[in-house]
Amino acid sequence: MVITVEQLKKQYFNFSDIKGKISREIKRGNLFPLVKGLYETNSRTNGEKLAQFIYGPSYLSFDYVLYKEQLIIETVYKTYTCATLKKRKIKKYKNHFGYYTYRDIPKDVYYLGVSLCVEDGYSYQIASAEKALCDKLYTISPVKNIKEFEELLFEDLRIDEEKFNNLNKEDILRMAPLYHSTNLNFLMKYIKVGNR
Repeated sequence: MVITVEQLKKQYFNFSDIKGKISREIKRGNLFPLVKGLYETNSRTNGEKLAQFIYGPSYLSFDYVLYKEQLIIETVYKTYTCATLKKRKIKKYKNHFGYYTYRDIPKDVYYLGVSLCVEDGYSYQIASAEKALCDKLYTISPVKNIKEFEELLFEDLRIDEEKFNNLNKEDILRMAPLYHSTNLNFLMKYIKVGNR
């Protein structure tokens, strides 16, 4: 369960040294700091459930979702990549539950292709495979032509071609123009010419 320092102060109101009590609970393994003023009480909580608490608004996307959806095979253990809105800089956090990276995507696409998950009393948002791919391509330096784009997709990112073929192309074509991105324009072109 995620708990704030204010909740802990109320819980430990009868202790003369509340900060000391919190420190002792951390050392005993009863509290796990997420970010300043925020703690998790269960050491075994899946890190994806905590991403939105650490920095928000945000949703899980990019490499984390591409790996989870088996579009890519490489990942780093306990690494959570998230999309944010209007933050203007990349933020990184490390805690007991893993490594968290947050980066912006355009406002016009922020709410598209994202679903809310409610699990074990936690709620968090996560991108669809299609949205995660679009988010990822948005963050990469633009390529110059369709051949370079194909190399980016299948050689550099190592996107699984079969999984790519099974993506919902209509969802991609609906979202991609809203990024106003060269790479996303190539993605649309690539889909429309029927290469895959």
